[in-house]
Amino acid sequence: MNLHYNEKGIGDVLLVTTDAGDVIERNYEKTGDVVKLVDKSDGRTLGFNIFNASTYFDISGQGKIELSESIVNEINAFLKKNNIDETIEYDSRPEFIVGYVESKEKHPDADKLSVCKVNIGDENLQIVCGAPNIDQGQKVVVSRVGAVMPSGMLIKEAELRGVKSSGMICSAKELDLPDAPKEKGILVLEDTYEVGADFFNLNK
Repeated sequence: MNLHYNEKGIGDVLLVTTDAGDVIERNYEKTGDVVKLVDKSDGRTLGFNIFNASTYFDISGQGKIELSESIVNEINAFLKKNNIDETIEYDSRPEFIVGYVESKEKHPDADKLSVCKVNIGDENLQIVCGAPNIDQGQKVVVSRVGAVMPSGMLIKEAELRGVKSSGMICSAKELDLPDAPKEKGILVLEDTYEVGADFFNLNK
């Protein structure tokens, strides 16, 4: 889940994204100051646009809003007041998390892609990776589904040549790290990094 607020750009609207999957066509359902975004093909909720947001929430900052359990509870209470029988869930896990590549197999339909099983502590993810230096046994940085990259790109559930991929194994350049190498390849971490840890908090 992601929260965005840009009063100068789009007005007093809090954008709540709950599903980062691919969407062919959106449908909109308005209730009071809430617009619910729905995938027209399968009915899943994609998120909510909350208008006049500053009258309901204490919002500070512009752009991406840092998630906390308290603001998620406030949004859920607001949705309930507006007769929306849905809740959003707070996930305290970091968006950029240290993972361990447990296995790497050749993609069945693409020579330059690998299908990796990556342990991020409390979950194993299948991630398709095109980096030439990816290998089993590495500790890497994984951007989870729903994460927003420094470039602004939203990480979504994807299907690459028929194989599902949940997240992305990142390069130093994609993470906007200083002195990132120009050569293609993911960032391989030292073995001292703890699987499941927040990469950016460790590097502050």
